[in-house]
Amino acid sequence: MSTRTEARALRAAAVVADPRWAAVQARDAAADGRFVYSVRTTGVYCRPSCGARPARPENVAFHASCAEAEHAGFRPCRRCRPDQPPRAQRQAALVADLCRTLEAADELPNLDALAAQAGLSPSHLHRTFKAVTGLTPRAWAAARRAQRLREALGRPGARVTDAIYDAGYGAASRFYERAGDVLGMTPTAWRAGGADTDIRFAIGQCSLGAILVARSDRGVCAIALGDDPEALAAELQDRFPHARLIGGDPDFERLVAQVVGLVEAPRQGLDLPLDVRGTAFQQRVWQALRAIPPGETASYAEIAKRIGAPTATRAVAQACGANPLAVAIPCHRVVRRDGALSGYRWGVERKRSLLAREQQP
Repeated sequence: MSTRTEARALRAAAVVADPRWAAVQARDAAADGRFVYSVRTTGVYCRPSCGARPARPENVAFHASCAEAEHAGFRPCRRCRPDQPPRAQRQAALVADLCRTLEAADELPNLDALAAQAGLSPSHLHRTFKAVTGLTPRAWAAARRAQRLREALGRPGARVTDAIYDAGYGAASRFYERAGDVLGMTPTAWRAGGADTDIRFAIGQCSLGAILVARSDRGVCAIALGDDPEALAAELQDRFPHARLIGGDPDFERLVAQVVGLVEAPRQGLDLPLDVRGTAFQQRVWQALRAIPPGETASYAEIAKRIGAPTATRAVAQACGANPLAVAIPCHRVVRRDGALSGYRWGVERKRSLLAREQQP
């Protein structure tokens, strides 16, 4: 073996023995920022996660920083741009800038205009925006506009028409066509805390304690579990302080019995119309939860990936915590990455019990 061959073999052995080589081979994004590596045959240095063609270990050297690599005579890779902020950080900054544009726009900008502003193709922008926020640009703008409307309607003395235009709706008639989807009721009723809205409810008992079931004209709007029936009723009244809360009649009691049956045997499902009110992101999460089969679980991170927002794990957990329909929207089927049970709006022990029941044949 020649001296040159021996030298290459020694360099390769040293690189392979270095723990950083495993991160490079795995293109581990978690290692980005900890070090960079250079390739003598190309004269460039890269992030560990770089998607460039793999280099031979004998041509690789590791550097603690970009400055160290450049001092050694290497230039930054044009593909992974190791001398710039990480890709996720750049994407987050780009999307934040686009969100400010959407926030300030009187009319929803089209995708082509947003893509031109970002310097990306429309399809690339669409994927990037959804990966960061969990929503498309149009859905994000619509959700933000609906939030502004709720805030405007909540101001003392607010006029409904002014609130509609201040929130960014170009035409009141266009808004009223979708008022039920945006607010779940008319703007006037929303501003009045549910005034002129009938909500029937009843409180019963099940093996998990007290259970409250409420229904609007659109469907079941609340299922809550607890130890104190009065606290459950107070929570419902807080949601709709001026609605007409009507005690259940015999027909309604049959609906409550169906819901209790779901609690006792959650594998059977609930074939009832639901009045599900939430932000666009919450709706996406809740829809994903209903797709989890009985007897199975998913982690918050898995749900985030399923809705196309892999970085939104914390937001997924918050949406689970905001779920108004216990068992019907099965947030009890969401667990931590390691399978451990995490917090549950109606108590971890109830979550454990529901999961155990679903495991039964």
